[in-house]
Amino acid sequence: MKDTATLTIRNVPMRIVRGLKSLARRRGQSMEQEVRDLLEAHVAERSSVLRQIEASWDRQARRPSAAEIDAWITAGRE
Repeated sequence: MKDTATLTIRNVPMRIVRGLKSLARRRGQSMEQEVRDLLEAHVAERSSVLRQIEASWDRQARRPSAAEIDAWITAGRE
C-alpha cells in the first residue's frame, strides 16, 4: 500500500472550489482526485526544474554566491 496522508485545506475561496469542481467534472473524476492530480503535477514539475538547475550548475565553472543570487532577484523585481 502506498504511503498517504490526509490534507485539510481551510478558507478556500468559492471561486477556486467551483473551478476545481468544473475541472473534475470535465475529466470525469472527483474534485478530490483533481486536487491530488494537480498537486502531484506541480511537485513533479518543480522537481524537474530543480534537477535541470542542478545539472546546469554542474556544467558551470563555479556556482554563484548567495549574494549574487540575491542581487539577481532584487534586480528582477525592480
